Amino acid sequence: MTTHPTEHSRPDGHRQFVVMGVTSCGKSAVAAALARSLNTAYIEGDALHGEHNIAKMSRGEPLTDADRWPWLDRVATALLQAGPVAVASCSALCRRYRDRIRGEHAATTSFIHLHGERDVIAARMQARTDHFMPLSLLDSQLALLEPLEQDEHGVVIDITSSLDSVVEQTVAFATPLLPPSSTGQHT
Repeated sequence: MTTHPTEHSRPDGHRQFVVMGVTSCGKSAVAAALARSLNTAYIEGDALHGEHNIAKMSRGEPLTDADRWPWLDRVATALLQAGPVAVASCSALCRRYRDRIRGEHAATTSFIHLHGERDVIAARMQARTDHFMPLSLLDSQLALLEPLEQDEHGVVIDITSSLDSVVEQTVAFATPLLPPSSTGQHT
């Protein structure tokens, strides 16, 4: 687990967590588990894609920035509307996408990057049958992926350990960042 430690508190007591990474890294499962642990809202980023984006990805076509901007805006809006503490799953592959999600709330938005080697992720993609993202798009996502920079608050978690271990590491990262007003919210 690698962290980018900086103090990120906001007086109004808000905190947003974005579980990020390429397709099939476990974003949805980890983000949902984190939200349950923190007893807070969970936003499934894939559910906010428009029909055009889903159709395009289903055909094996990578999204362009123009395709992504409205989607990223919906993720950012959902995080802010969800309450003082919220968790979202969203690929957030590169800095400009993370900047779009953060907007004016950089000081209260943390990213949890689920990282795995290509062969691990490809095996997960081949095993899943219930998702619109084909294996052919993995390489385009890996090419687009930019690691968190030093001024981005977040953590990188290796996905090769068990789901329980990944969730534990995620909760250990997030819990100390919760605003005082949410104390007792998490379990």
